[in-house]
Amino acid sequence: MKKVLLILGFLFFSLGAFAQEKSNVRQNELKGPAYKNYKPWMHETVPVKIYTDNNKQDLKGPAYKNYQVARDTSEKDLVLVTTNGDARQKLKGPAYKNFGPWTKKEQ
Repeated sequence: MKKVLLILGFLFFSLGAFAQEKSNVRQNELKGPAYKNYKPWMHETVPVKIYTDNNKQDLKGPAYKNYQVARDTSEKDLVLVTTNGDARQKLKGPAYKNFGPWTKKEQ
């Protein structure tokens, strides 16, 4: 009886677990060979905005262990994360391959 309940409980929780949502709705509508041969670079996608908190506390040791997020009443200072993705897309050949985020911009 315990094994049956354990298996049913596992199936119930595993069916509801999704790690990520698909960013492209068009790809979800496709089936079979159309899904397999889908080219994401041929369709426009909406960029996702990512925010980060600017007022993070730098806690270490027991203070970090005992910190409770639910009791945090500080103001959230959200900052939009920006990337310089266009700089890499303009490059060709070995310059594109060897591009790194630490490289300086050419002026």
